[in-house]
Amino acid sequence: MVISLLIVTFLIAFLIAFIVSAIFHKPVNGILKRMVPDDLSYAWARYLKFAIFVVGIGGGVRVWSLEKYFIAQGPENDILKLTAERWMLEVYQTIIGTLQSTAWILLVFFVFALIGVVIVRIFEGRQSRTGSHNNNNNNA
Repeated sequence: MVISLLIVTFLIAFLIAFIVSAIFHKPVNGILKRMVPDDLSYAWARYLKFAIFVVGIGGGVRVWSLEKYFIAQGPENDILKLTAERWMLEVYQTIIGTLQSTAWILLVFFVFALIGVVIVRIFEGRQSRTGSHNNNNNNA
């Protein structure tokens, strides 16, 4: 029964990570294409997708918490039984854990991307001012 729970939580976490990855595919690609060359942006987008899956599944499937179904607990040394209520609780925790983990990795990515976009705009602004300044000197 615990193996079934492990498989179900893995599949749920995988599905949620897939959905999150699909939702953020366009924004991530757009940001990366703006900041880095096309060949690098493709590689970084694939790496971020991989990271979403790894972090999402890792946050959603909490293997260490499933050990409570193997180890005797409490004063009577009873092993917890997987009831329908516990299944629902484990599924809910899987969904929330996966969403939290993917939200954190995307937050970190977008914070660094924001910093990168600001730096790119600063350099573009300097280049345009330098280019217009050189054009004015050439015309004089």
